Amino acid sequence: MGNSNLLALIVVAAVIVFTTIVFMLSRYRRCPSDKVMVIYGKLKSNKDGTQRSARCIHGGAAFVVPVFQAYQYLDLTPISISVDLKNALSKQNIRIDVPSRFTVGISTETGVMQNAAERLLGLRHEEIQNLAEDIIFGQLRLIIATMDIEEINTDRDKFLDAVSGNVETELKKIGLRLINVNVTDINDESGYIEALGREAASKAINDAKVSVAINDKSGSIGAANAQRDQRVSVSLADAEAIAGENKAKISVAESEATRREREAEAQKRAITTENIQKALANQESYEAQKSAELARAALEKATLEADVIVKTEIEKQRLVLEAEAAAEQTRRKAQGEADAILLRMQAEANGMKEMLEKQAEGFAKIVSAAGGNASDAVRMMIADKMEEIAKIQVEAIKNLKIDKVTVWDNGQGNGEGKNAAANFVSGIMKTVPPMTDVFDMVGMNLPEYLGKKQEKDSLAPADEEKPAEDEEI
Repeated sequence: MGNSNLLALIVVAAVIVFTTIVFMLSRYRRCPSDKVMVIYGKLKSNKDGTQRSARCIHGGAAFVVPVFQAYQYLDLTPISISVDLKNALSKQNIRIDVPSRFTVGISTETGVMQNAAERLLGLRHEEIQNLAEDIIFGQLRLIIATMDIEEINTDRDKFLDAVSGNVETELKKIGLRLINVNVTDINDESGYIEALGREAASKAINDAKVSVAINDKSGSIGAANAQRDQRVSVSLADAEAIAGENKAKISVAESEATRREREAEAQKRAITTENIQKALANQESYEAQKSAELARAALEKATLEADVIVKTEIEKQRLVLEAEAAAEQTRRKAQGEADAILLRMQAEANGMKEMLEKQAEGFAKIVSAAGGNASDAVRMMIADKMEEIAKIQVEAIKNLKIDKVTVWDNGQGNGEGKNAAANFVSGIMKTVPPMTDVFDMVGMNLPEYLGKKQEKDSLAPADEEKPAEDEEI
């Protein structure tokens, strides 16, 4: 229910607003071009504080306030008034008839239009026409009373100007303006105007006859003078014609020479100008071609620089990135290898430490087994390795390859009764270091139960071997 009531209120408000807008728009009035719209009612006061009776609008539009204001139109259609004035008394006290036609209309002048709104609003077309006709009759009689018949008859412009000035002044007072005045004819009951016409006609006829006689006389004299003047003029004309022809021929010749001279000068100037223009055109063409070549060279240079520099810069960036990538890869590889070496060394160190610890434990057990005597423990270890040491000494000469040995012997042996071949084999065996020397190399002494090192000075000089005189391997 609440929504229905709200919707109904909105619809009613919209209808009211729409009706108000339509009503307000219907009060907005436009004035046609052939009418004057007069708004009356409640209006703004004038600047001097007086109340305005009406507001006149021509060729526009205005909003007419409902209730407080109303409007009407004044028709601007021209009104044609036929004024058949009779027995009007002139300045000479002669009564004349002046039939005429006046064309009037509502004025659009600001002040005059206000007068029309105040005095003609609501009147019919015939009523306005009758009012204007009365004013015209009165002013026309007044003007005729101040002028002579001769002025009225002969000087029509003066008469019409007087009529227009007086009549229009009076018409403006009621809001009209004089558009046109047309006086058809002027007559009088005494025949004065007709007599003036006959007098003027008679005078014109007499003047014409006198003029004809004078013209005939002048024509005869003029004919004789004309013949004389003709003969003299013909002779003078012939002489002047011959002289003129000669002068003309001379002028023609001079003119022809001047023409040829000027044509030659003009042709010379034209050729010179043409050559100069061609030279200038060639120069401009060369300059333009030079500029074009320079521009093309600059373009090619810029294009080459752009191609080379850009490609070089790109290649440089690529190499820098590749170098940085390779350096990073190398650094990471080196770091990885270093880490691997470190881990391997740590593993080897740990293995060596573990091995040495195990060896130390085993050696401690061996020393404990030897009753706590380290020397006995070393001897036990050496005794355990004797077989391996002997095997190593045998292996030292086992792989010697001797394909052929030639020994020249003179048949004499040494002091011990050995020949050269026996000494050769004995020398080979002596190349293997004795067991005592092996123990000396490692800073140890051979146990006494394995043998005792002989002193050098205990050896007899006879034991020293003498080199064979003729031995050859």
